[in-house]
Amino acid sequence: MPDTNTPRIDCSPAIAAEAFHHRRWPRRALLVAMLTAFIAPALAQQVNPDETGHEPDNTREALQHARPVTAKHAMVVSAQHLATMVGVDILKRGGNAVDAAVAVGFAEAVVHPCCGNIGGGGFMTIHLKDGRNLFLNFREKAPAKATPTMFQDAAGNVVEGRSTDTYLGVGVPGTVMGFDTALKAYGTMSLKQVIAPAIKLAREGYILQQGDVDSLRSGNDGLAKHANVAAIFLNHGKPFKVGERLVQKDLAHTLELIANGGARAFYEGPIARAVVKGSDANGGILSLRDFADYTAQWEKPIQCEYHGYTVVSAPPPSSGGTTLCLILQIVKPYPLAKWGYGSVNSVHYLVEAERRAFADRNTYLGDPAFVQNPIDTLLSDAHAAGLRATIKPDRATPSSEITGSLGAPEGNHTTHYSVVDKDGNAVSTTYTVNFLFGNKQIAGDTGFFLNDEMDDFTGKPGVANGAGLVQGVINQVEPGKRPLSSMTPTIVLRDGKPFMLTGSPGSATIISSVLGSFLNVVDFGMNMQQAVNAPRLHQQWYPDVVYAGQGLLTPESQQTLESMGYTFKQFGGGAVEAILLNPKTGLLEGANDPRRPAGLAAGY
Repeated sequence: MPDTNTPRIDCSPAIAAEAFHHRRWPRRALLVAMLTAFIAPALAQQVNPDETGHEPDNTREALQHARPVTAKHAMVVSAQHLATMVGVDILKRGGNAVDAAVAVGFAEAVVHPCCGNIGGGGFMTIHLKDGRNLFLNFREKAPAKATPTMFQDAAGNVVEGRSTDTYLGVGVPGTVMGFDTALKAYGTMSLKQVIAPAIKLAREGYILQQGDVDSLRSGNDGLAKHANVAAIFLNHGKPFKVGERLVQKDLAHTLELIANGGARAFYEGPIARAVVKGSDANGGILSLRDFADYTAQWEKPIQCEYHGYTVVSAPPPSSGGTTLCLILQIVKPYPLAKWGYGSVNSVHYLVEAERRAFADRNTYLGDPAFVQNPIDTLLSDAHAAGLRATIKPDRATPSSEITGSLGAPEGNHTTHYSVVDKDGNAVSTTYTVNFLFGNKQIAGDTGFFLNDEMDDFTGKPGVANGAGLVQGVINQVEPGKRPLSSMTPTIVLRDGKPFMLTGSPGSATIISSVLGSFLNVVDFGMNMQQAVNAPRLHQQWYPDVVYAGQGLLTPESQQTLESMGYTFKQFGGGAVEAILLNPKTGLLEGANDPRRPAGLAAGY
């Protein structure tokens, strides 16, 4: 449980390490001591995997004093402050969590154009106040003309950029259908009502803050390549500056068409025709039939138990929920709480669990319409016990000793948001255009970026995709197939009621970021903001490297782990946007990740 009353403890790393080994302090007091003693007073800022923000200021004082935003009734946390406030306003006006989630999603398409989208797709995990847990899959689909070798030349070599920078990389977008499906099934407001704030933000524009400018500048080179894109996202050919207004009239018109005509306007009307026209003019393979045939699907969410908590998360074609639950199944018997955050034992066993879970993820999971996913077997006690038995207590297992084929998650430029309403409905949403600003192209005057999600498929077995990830045949391109994803929108229940909502961008690191935010609270005693800010840990089977946030390990701990065979590289992690329903105080705790400085947690 979160502890917001831990006293400040100043100590040297040596004293803290000794206290840890001899158990001289209570666990929560010890946690803060370790965090504050081992993190350098001034860390250099580092770009996180989604390239739109920076690592938080993890000085010993900053992390010790990190506190979440609290509210009594409802909470919204997203990567863009204006989108968050749109959601809060919907909730104050009597809308439920689904209404607010759809409103936030459309708003992010305007104010968070790198990653929020109507030109991409994603997943939504929902807990309803009546106890039902639901999952909506609106992942993009491959066009009907797609083939397994479409990203190769005549000699069988993968053509660089074909799957990321051209219209061949565009999967059929799912976001509009997904939002419309969720709203019709479980919302209380009309599409016109929830999309109106986004239309206003696009038509009238919004004033850019530093985080917004950082996001736009991450894509400057690509945004200048196409005249219709540069006309919107560059200010007379130059990057926008803080305090300037970004107006998107073309996008406002597109959103108005959707508001008036519903999803049909996007999939059967002028928007689909404009995208297909752009595809035809630029060597793409999208057709009007691809849009007309697109479906968003309700699926059964992945569920698993961990020390009295029920984790509800994303099923295939996301690998996120299965991999998250498999990691938890493996580490469940270990006394992580006793060992403590960042300890040698905790890091060792978490890394080995991640290594094995990712190997299984990459071997067995894919679009369930094309692949038989052995979920029950993967998440069985027997399977977890078998994997656990292969972990050696005193050395790292080389990834070459773990069998499996290699697979690919989606690109890094994703976004997540969480919503809880006053009645206990909860929505956790992650959606993406794959890489930053997708393929960086806009069809005609539609005003929205198209995804490059086709890069998540196998361009050629054994050849790295645009994210540097090697893929297997199980995830090869096929008509109508949805690419495997790592997006992990998650809701954690305690006694059948929401306890935590969490999710993140960051490609394969999504899974470990979600895992960390959960364990940081339930095992390591952090409040929600500390759990989001804390340095992270990630291992994904290949490459055989452990990625660790600066400050996670003491020099002594890192030396010990390296002597066990580990190799470390520094990284930041994606921007977790999380909510905790604190059973001790009865308050909602919202935590926007400072890695995404344009974001906001707010409620009422």
